[in-house]
Amino acid sequence: CVWFTGLSGSGKSTTAELLSQMLLEFGRQSTVLDGDVVRTHLSKGLGFSKEDRDTNILRIGFVASEISRHGGVAICAAVSPYRHARNEVRAMFPADRFIEVFVDTPLDVCESRDTKGMYAKARRGEIKNFTGIDDLYEPPEDPEIIIDTVNSSAGQNAFRVVEILKGQGFVGPERL
Repeated sequence: CVWFTGLSGSGKSTTAELLSQMLLEFGRQSTVLDGDVVRTHLSKGLGFSKEDRDTNILRIGFVASEISRHGGVAICAAVSPYRHARNEVRAMFPADRFIEVFVDTPLDVCESRDTKGMYAKARRGEIKNFTGIDDLYEPPEDPEIIIDTVNSSAGQNAFRVVEILKGQGFVGPERL
């Protein structure tokens, strides 16, 4: 499981999708579990309270753990703002089967990328409990990798993740 976490608009989904495409070059199919997509299907009906957010993350984690348990690669891209919920998801995997990727993008950059206008609505008070505005985001304490989407492209960042997967033997250099 490769778990991308970061603020809305940080570049999680873009990098996750590129990583999925790169893994195909190594003959590894993957399943991308994007937070926005999961909310419309698997977690439909959940709100944005702390409890509902945790439930959403644990659902994504459970699905990812099943994919991994059956030999697949799960790539998850979810804000997952609370450290304890991410740690509960990590505990669903053997230690060498979970890679946490912190997409460390400044709030002002995330706001400038916001095509849906969610940050603006949150700043106007139209959306409550919006991560980064009036709800906290707890950065990972010890992620396997930190990526910078301001100074590096999504492709460069996805390649960095591939390098970690190669180092752990999940993909081989002979297929690139």
